[in-house]
Amino acid sequence: MAEMLVQQRLAACVQVQGPVASTYHWEGRLEQAQEWLCVAKTDGTHFDLLKTAILEQHPYEEPEIVATEIVGGSETYLAWIRKELG
Repeated sequence: MAEMLVQQRLAACVQVQGPVASTYHWEGRLEQAQEWLCVAKTDGTHFDLLKTAILEQHPYEEPEIVATEIVGGSETYLAWIRKELG
């Protein structure tokens, strides 16, 4: 999925971390799963397309998709993200 998101220029970079052990309630049951945390570097313009692509490819009925606003950073890095998103 990471490669697809970068190839389609929906994310400039996707970092994959894991496996992580997750414990959560789902449909009335306590669940435990081995999962992978993916951090996709994108912007507000591409977020909805990125979200749609994840929902289409992810095996979960409700994958975790959250956005965190970037309030600062290296100008050259942020420019790189913009350039990679086209």
